[in-house]
Amino acid sequence: MLVHGLLGYSFSWRHALPVLAQHATVYAVDLPGTGYSGRPKHLDCSLRASAQRLLHFMDDVGIGSCDLLGTSHGGALSMMAAALDPQRFRSLILVAPVNPWSAHGKILSVLFTTPPVDSIFLRVFPRLDPVHEFYFRRLYGDTRRIRPGTLEGYRAPMKQEGSYEYALNLLRTWNHDLKALRACLPAIADIPTLLAWGDRDAAVNPASAACLKKCFRDSRLCMMEGVGHLPYEEAPEQFNQTVVEFLQRGK
Repeated sequence: MLVHGLLGYSFSWRHALPVLAQHATVYAVDLPGTGYSGRPKHLDCSLRASAQRLLHFMDDVGIGSCDLLGTSHGGALSMMAAALDPQRFRSLILVAPVNPWSAHGKILSVLFTTPPVDSIFLRVFPRLDPVHEFYFRRLYGDTRRIRPGTLEGYRAPMKQEGSYEYALNLLRTWNHDLKALRACLPAIADIPTLLAWGDRDAAVNPASAACLKKCFRDSRLCMMEGVGHLPYEEAPEQFNQTVVEFLQRGK
């Protein structure tokens, strides 16, 4: 099961799905508030609530257990879901996951959710296409690797009403969620885990990988040279090969 990051959706996995589907049944979700899922008002966007919804999804579609792959905020969500029910996850694949040892986001989450900045953000940011492109390009280690149609693909569902409200509500609990995540990490220490990171990641500090790796007894770290925050976009062939080799370990 594949879990996208903040402002991403199942589109994020378009290069990975055809490869992974050769080896397993694959689910790529659009979390509530994102992609082409609904945007219910007053949605609890805390990490724990989101993780519980993910577990409910598994119940609804009949997934007893799975390998769970999450990226960025979806990586943090995946760790929380696994902590709530460790027996359901054969392994974790965490791609530049938001984690307590990366300071990126801790200050911005407070800034964007403080009045009147939050109101200004909701009124102005959706109209600033050049700003969207600037921040998107920052997620790449090498912007020459941005494939045609990528930015347009990510922008499309953001036009739906409630998209930016969801992102803002998620940021409101960011720092509290990081504390809750750190407290629950011992519950998933025995789950085999692959950490995949780009060494030019400007969103989640690559140096935090070493601290997170120590939380798992059976873990591997793949640091991808010259790659930014989106290795499945920027270097999909290398990323897919790394994931498949991890899933086939011991076979």
